[in-house]
Order: sequence, then C-alpha cells, then structure tokens
Amino acid sequence: MRQIILDTETTGLEPSQGHRIIEFAALEMVDRKLTGRHLHLYMHPERAIDPDAQRVHGISLEFLEGKPRFAAIAAEIADFIADSELIIHNAPFDIGFMNAEFERVGLPQVAGQCASVIDTLVMARDQRPGKRNSLDALCDHFDVDRSNRTVHGALIDCELLAEVYLWMTRGQESLVMDIEPEEREVNTLELVSFERKPIPVLRASTEEQQAHEHYLDALDKSVKGVCLWRQLAVGGEA
Repeated sequence: MRQIILDTETTGLEPSQGHRIIEFAALEMVDRKLTGRHLHLYMHPERAIDPDAQRVHGISLEFLEGKPRFAAIAAEIADFIADSELIIHNAPFDIGFMNAEFERVGLPQVAGQCASVIDTLVMARDQRPGKRNSLDALCDHFDVDRSNRTVHGALIDCELLAEVYLWMTRGQESLVMDIEPEEREVNTLELVSFERKPIPVLRASTEEQQAHEHYLDALDKSVKGVCLWRQLAVGGEA
C-alpha cells in the first residue's frame, strides 16, 4: 500500500478567512517502509502571515518572496498524493487548507484524489485517552528523537510523524503484555520481529540548504543581530 505522510504550515488558522498554505511536505511510504521519495515546497501566500503563526513556524513573508504561488505547483502536489492513503496529525486542519487551495485552482478536493486519510491524532486519543497527544508528546512517549525540531517545520514534522505512526501501529506493547512470563522464552522469535528499525534520514538538498540560509539571513535582519538558531548552532560546535 502506498501511504503519504503529510504536513503543512500556513499563514493562520482558518482557510475560511483567506489564510493560505506556505509550506507543504510529504514523504512516501510503501509497505511500511519509507522509499526516499518526498516532496517539499515553499509557496508565496499572496497575503500577510499572522504574527502568532509566524512565531510557531518561523517562516516570514520576506523569506517567501520569489517562491511560486500555489497555482503553479498545485498539479505537482496532486500528482504526488494521487491514489494514496494520507497519514496526517490533526487531519481536518491540513485537509481543510488543501481543499481550499485545490478549489481555488479548479482541482478536486482531497477526498476525490486520495484513497483515504488516517488521522494520527484520533488514533493517539483512542490509544492514550486523557493524555497529551501532540506530536511532541508522542515523540516523547515513543522515545523518538526530536532534538532537531526547534520550530514547527513541515518536512521535519513529517519525518517525526512517520516514526511515531510506525510505533503506534506496530502493536508491540499489547503483544508483550498478552504473553505470560513462562511463555516469553518460547516466543522470543516473535518478539524480535518487533525490534525498532532505524528510520531513513532524508538529507536536505543543496537548494533546500541554500533556502534555509536565506531564511536565517532574514531572521538575523528581523532581530537586528544573530538569530537563536545560529547562536545554538555555534554553541553546539564549540
């Protein structure tokens, strides 16, 4: 089965108020293995970015100058997600924005392009009722390293969600709990099959690294000094 782990960053919270997508990321997974295929795009929203939203994802309108409009890349996004099962954390948010963007350019809504949608937030609430189920909380619960996630970014959030989803659907904890102590030795081989396997790391391309540097330059300018990201990077190298 072809699945797509998907995330977006936006100018605000409500597509009905004209807010737009500014970052789109998607990772391809087939038979529970990341294939290495991914799509990561920034786009100009043709409107201002709410300050509260910018504080969350750190993307400024200045950084997006020169980036394509959604209309120019809509077909590329639609082609990448076509006929797949989407895996999204808090799916109504991202689907709502994608439907609004597709409608603007005359393309079918997500339900007309994809086979189905899995909302990992709903899954987490079913598995962990009454507990915090944000992506950060789930990474902590499953011991997924999120040390590189200093701000919300669509691509890194997809990478983290891929690993969280594999843990959530592996069933390791329930299988171990159902085995009586005297049975564990004879079932060792069954347990070994659930060992944690490394998730492939997608390295940023030269173009993405350059875009990141331009973004940090814009942050330096906005704070009239050296932004926190670069301060931490210098500290880590010391």
